[in-house]
Amino acid sequence: MDKYQKIADLLYPNVTKTDKYWEEQYPVRDLDEKSEVTRFAPSPTGFMHIGHFFGANLDYFIAKSSPNGVFMFRLEDTDKKREVKGSDVVALKTLAYYGIVPDEGFTIDRTNNGNYGPYRQSDRTEIYQTYAKKLVAEGKAFPCFCSKPEGKQEVLEKREQQLSNDSQMEEKDPCRELSYEEVKANIDAGKKFCIRLKSNGKEGDKVKVFDLVRGEREVGANCKDVVLIKDNGIPPYAFAHAVDDHLMRTTTVVRGEEWISTWPQHVELFNALGFKPLKYIHTPVLCKIGENGNKRKISKSKDPEADMRFYIQAGLPKQAVTEYLLNIMNSNFEDWRTQNPTALVEEFPFNAKKIGTSSPFFDIVKLEDVSKNIISKMTAEEVYDYTLSWAQNFDMDFENENKAKLGDNYEAIKVNPQEFADYLQNNKEYALKVFNVDRGGNKPRKDIAKWSEVPTYFSYMFGYFNPSSVADYEYNYEKITNQTAAKFLKEYMEVYSSADEKDVWFNKIKQVAEANGFAIDNKLYKANPDDYVGNTADACGIIRLAITGKQNSPDLYSLCAILGDSQTKQKIEKFIEILNK
Repeated sequence: MDKYQKIADLLYPNVTKTDKYWEEQYPVRDLDEKSEVTRFAPSPTGFMHIGHFFGANLDYFIAKSSPNGVFMFRLEDTDKKREVKGSDVVALKTLAYYGIVPDEGFTIDRTNNGNYGPYRQSDRTEIYQTYAKKLVAEGKAFPCFCSKPEGKQEVLEKREQQLSNDSQMEEKDPCRELSYEEVKANIDAGKKFCIRLKSNGKEGDKVKVFDLVRGEREVGANCKDVVLIKDNGIPPYAFAHAVDDHLMRTTTVVRGEEWISTWPQHVELFNALGFKPLKYIHTPVLCKIGENGNKRKISKSKDPEADMRFYIQAGLPKQAVTEYLLNIMNSNFEDWRTQNPTALVEEFPFNAKKIGTSSPFFDIVKLEDVSKNIISKMTAEEVYDYTLSWAQNFDMDFENENKAKLGDNYEAIKVNPQEFADYLQNNKEYALKVFNVDRGGNKPRKDIAKWSEVPTYFSYMFGYFNPSSVADYEYNYEKITNQTAAKFLKEYMEVYSSADEKDVWFNKIKQVAEANGFAIDNKLYKANPDDYVGNTADACGIIRLAITGKQNSPDLYSLCAILGDSQTKQKIEKFIEILNK
């Protein structure tokens, strides 16, 4: 038995399985050669970040756009110090909320679904140690006992600084060529050890790497004796990723561009293990415009929109979030959607090669525009169901936690969601009538971007608009005095009836308006505006203010018909009272 095999057996006496055993346990998948196997592999360190969700969508669409593609969920929980309890389930529930259900992998009930598990890295220690032992036995890796160096402090500190700065190694690890006797003496002394790759890279060496989006590039070869197994027996990302993606038969890895700098390490590691190289896509980071006007990365600590719960809490439709991200992923999505306005998003011909390489702006305003368009095409029943679901599931703790950083584009909830949910359930028929106004037809209104806006937007229909002064109304008529408006409304109340057909209703408005100095012929008004207090549109606007408090609203006739005589007149009387103060 040679030196390296003896050292391997000394390090891992209880590891009796071989790499051949694991290869047989996880055979090559019986799939079409064009089938893609992708994995989303988050670390359970907190909430789902929008950047991670962006990557998960890419994984999902790449797999689903190929014949019999497989999308896996793998939990990379090797960093126990940063682990946040329950965040594994949060990640899976977030995916499920947006309709992304893994074909196999770690599940919400913390079990394994599939033949290539376990899908939680902390359950795969034996597998990692098997391959680490193999590399040691082949002289490609070695044990390092430098966690408590004796006489090697200067070399160790220099090495670790180089590793953290991603610079080339100037000096190799001092434990590289320890004899069997030295290794045994260290182990007998109870010293902890990590396993490091014995790098063959030299200063100036180059390797070629290929990214499906960025193409081929030549980068500096790895010259570092990178850690394969930490002194706690757990592998860091590089080694776990190599072993897991090989045995799970992953075809394409989607990961952030921050991994490009360490790519050469992965290349050397795959070569040392004898694994077939994978296909990679390195995604750009999502950015926003900072306070100084400069482009910056969306921050986990500063920006509420970094947290996927933000979009759920705001009530942005899941379809809107998915379509907006697809628009960022594939530049041709927007044109496709224009040409296929009613098609399911699953019908979009996703193409990984159309992913951009520059960091895209994540624009909340643009996302809300997409959302408005989607909501405008929904039925009243759909709006009701989605709004009710949002209100019932609203998490007040999330809002309280983020009050200081919610941002200008997120309207804090002014109505208690649970109370609003109760209202909707007790007044469903009425709510459906309200939601149905201006819905359907060729030009539906596009006023609502998120379900959290519904209680405020329709506050005047749901009893949440309780004005006490003119300032509570969007009153901005310069020529029409409060007294003129009050007189007009008082006379209009005398003729109003919710039973009138729309043309009769409109003619009554014109009659009362003309009697109060308004022009009912707009051509005459444009020719001599100073001769009138306003036109018919202004007269309708005053009634609209009395009913809604707003200058703009859905169809006024329909709103009044839903409210009926009693409520309509009550609102008008209230406005008259305020105008006369």
